[in-house]
Amino acid sequence: SYGYLEARSMARKLVQTYRLCSEQLSSQDHYDYGMRAVMSVLRAAGNLKRSFPDGAEDVLMLRAINDVNLPKFLDQDVPL
Repeated sequence: SYGYLEARSMARKLVQTYRLCSEQLSSQDHYDYGMRAVMSVLRAAGNLKRSFPDGAEDVLMLRAINDVNLPKFLDQDVPL
């Protein structure tokens, strides 16, 4: 949980985010929405929580999701 007090709620949102990504974004071989991607987001969220211990957890999680996934997305998928 990396110190997240709302870990269960954040986990539900992360799963829903990846579900929407798999449904709405274009199909690309390098898009990964499995456990490897989830672990990458969790590690990034943990690093952000250590850097900003008083930061809003939902904002930190959103930033982690963006930081991990946005570089992989094609230009046509970024607006989604």
